[in-house]
Amino acid sequence: MFSNYLIGLREGLEASLVVCILIAYLVKTGRTDALKPIWIGIAVAVLIAMGFGCALEFGSQELTFQAQEALGGSLSIVAVGLVTWMVFWMRRTARHLKAELHGKLDAALAMGTGALVATAFLAVGREGLETALFVWASVHAASDGTPRPLIGVALGLASAVFLGWLFYRGALRINLAKFFTWTGGMLVVVAAGVLAYGFHDLQEADWVPGLTDQAFDISGTIPPDSWYGTLLKGVFNFQPDPTVLQVTVWLLYLVPTLALFFAPVGFGSGKGKVKAPDGTAPDDAPDDQGSRPSTAPQAPQA
Repeated sequence: MFSNYLIGLREGLEASLVVCILIAYLVKTGRTDALKPIWIGIAVAVLIAMGFGCALEFGSQELTFQAQEALGGSLSIVAVGLVTWMVFWMRRTARHLKAELHGKLDAALAMGTGALVATAFLAVGREGLETALFVWASVHAASDGTPRPLIGVALGLASAVFLGWLFYRGALRINLAKFFTWTGGMLVVVAAGVLAYGFHDLQEADWVPGLTDQAFDISGTIPPDSWYGTLLKGVFNFQPDPTVLQVTVWLLYLVPTLALFFAPVGFGSGKGKVKAPDGTAPDDAPDDQGSRPSTAPQAPQA
């Protein structure tokens, strides 16, 4: 349940912040007449994300067991890929998200109502579709026959909406860069479990061999139906009797991904070697601030 709460909180907070930034900018600039198209775009994005999630859940129930496992495994891998890209992208651009959205909104205001709807839809819709896919994959992996995974997601989304409202009202201030870094790291751990379970689904669908090659079996030590077995399953998608392929995939994904994620921003790319301390970048800084050459006068060369 905690892993699903974390997914709902992290993904929902990103969408909430996007909405807060868009609304606050329009109110601040006196363009309240543009609020209605923004809310229309947000509503359409939310409905499409919910429809996508329902289609995944109810559409898969009409398939055979083998087809369900193949679909679940394939979508789990896709979901992990999208979430991995998302956490790295947010870690790099969290400081400049406001400036980026302001620029897009200014361009949309100049183009008209349709552009405003499209801007809000694209800004929120991407988060919504990613959330729907990853939530479905995570719930599918952690499902224990109870509604607890879905309750966890719902509580996470509700918390995200409440925190977003507090941000908008100015009642809450936290270091968003650190928040997204640490929650992103936890999401990588959750994603590793989803990825391993996805490959197990593909093995059950006979798409990938090795279903009978168990790496270990500690079901006697950690029974799946015990409270601690259920806790490990809910938080880390832990399985007491994984296959060799599951353990291999889990390690090959988790170790290098966490190492790269917690490495300094710009590591290995030549970017970000000289940058302001965390949290000191101005709100309206351009998105490419970290890599743009300095315009300050240089000392003459000898």
